[in-house]
Amino acid sequence: MRHRFVRAMNSPRREPFTTASPGTSTVSTLDRWLVARSAGLRPTSVDRVLRALSTSADHSVLWSAVAAGLFVAGGRAQRRGAVRGLLAVGVASTLANGVAKPLFPRRRPPAEAVPSVRRLITPPVSSSFPSGHAASAAAFATAVALESPSTAAVLAPVAAAVAYSRVHVGVHWPSDVVVGAALGCGVALATRRWWAVRDDEPASVGPQKQIDPLPRGAGLLLVVNRASGQDGDDELFSLLRRRLNDAEILELDPNLDLEARIDERIRGGRVTALGVLGGDGTVSTTAQSAVRHGLPLAVFPGGTLNHFARDIGVEDPEATLTALEQGHVVFVDTAEVRLDSADQRSFVNTASLGGYPDFVRSRERWEHRIGKWPAAGLALLRVLRHAKPVDAVIDGERVALWMLFVGNGAYHPADQIPMSRPRLHDGVLDVRYLRADRRLSRTRLVWATWTGTLGYSGTYVHRRTARSEIALDGHPVALATDGEVNHRARTLTFTSRPAALTLFVPPPTDAE
Repeated sequence: MRHRFVRAMNSPRREPFTTASPGTSTVSTLDRWLVARSAGLRPTSVDRVLRALSTSADHSVLWSAVAAGLFVAGGRAQRRGAVRGLLAVGVASTLANGVAKPLFPRRRPPAEAVPSVRRLITPPVSSSFPSGHAASAAAFATAVALESPSTAAVLAPVAAAVAYSRVHVGVHWPSDVVVGAALGCGVALATRRWWAVRDDEPASVGPQKQIDPLPRGAGLLLVVNRASGQDGDDELFSLLRRRLNDAEILELDPNLDLEARIDERIRGGRVTALGVLGGDGTVSTTAQSAVRHGLPLAVFPGGTLNHFARDIGVEDPEATLTALEQGHVVFVDTAEVRLDSADQRSFVNTASLGGYPDFVRSRERWEHRIGKWPAAGLALLRVLRHAKPVDAVIDGERVALWMLFVGNGAYHPADQIPMSRPRLHDGVLDVRYLRADRRLSRTRLVWATWTGTLGYSGTYVHRRTARSEIALDGHPVALATDGEVNHRARTLTFTSRPAALTLFVPPPTDAE
């Protein structure tokens, strides 16, 4: 029976079943030969597995389930990969099924092309070219690979099996699958244009130095913000009390001036280094005191997001504890803003005004569920609906702006929403603002953000400089530094301070 089927597939009488192919006659001949070879395989239990796998991928149900699993059980990279994967699947499926199939109609292989044990109960009747299942499978696996290569290595065989299963059950020609897979890969790679891949590696830092170690925290004043962070921080606090039992603990009191309390302890003469357990706002305040007194700083991640700790590579508290025991420090940049020629404030991450603080809060509330880029797009929509323009003169140019971002160091990518900071020792500020004095600026900004064309929009301005002066019209405007909205001013002078902060960071390993 199998031999008769193979001979029939090679017979010229099968030619009418392969008309309307978008390929050449050589491709059609190769398609028929490959289908015949697949059909000639001996029946096994794999037939049922491939048929079930093919059916499970209908309407991308399989990939939705995998994405849900990555959300529940995966880490930060896996969750980003799940969101990127679902977005890529949506675009790839739309292009394959909604655009390519109507444009390139092709008859599917005849029902008798494969043994009956493989056939689907309800075979599809749409155009055979290209394979939507292969496009979705390749799109999801490739998108996950951009965020988590190790996870994609597990998914790749499943995606390949789904793609091949469409030939195995007799509903696609091999060329349909190849083109569909290529389409899916292309779509997934294209997502980098409008959603940059975040680099989770720590930023590079400045010069290294050896100082006297601080065993058990001797000479360390540790500032602790018990109100920041999430569940589990009490355990970290207990760990630090045990490991740094010679350190002096200063718990933050919201009713008292933290900088004044730090200054008072330092004047006692026993403090040789500062430490901080808290979020980015607490880190920034403590870092300002460290810079002012010329003391090294030990950072322990005790906040919700811990941007600075992640950038300097101390997300694990053991890293900072090792650096304290070895006396290994590095130098990094900070930034400074002078408000109305009087008050002065340092920050280690970012400063912002206008709608940007609200934008960040909305984005951070959603990004753990749907990823940073989708969250940024939704946050921008929300903020621009209610934002009011701010009239200002920025470095001598009069503008009206929706929001302003100033980063300590150069953030990447330059032409999209800032995602990561690869270096902390360039001596530059990253200044970006969204202009409100352009025609249809709201609509243009939303379109540019969602299509990845922000860098080409006349509503977006980006420059890197060591100093920036901003004068605001009207009433003083609130300025946020490292997430803390506690300053108001009309004139702002931002300055980069190269290598101003000394940090305890473990020495690089030999592998690095």
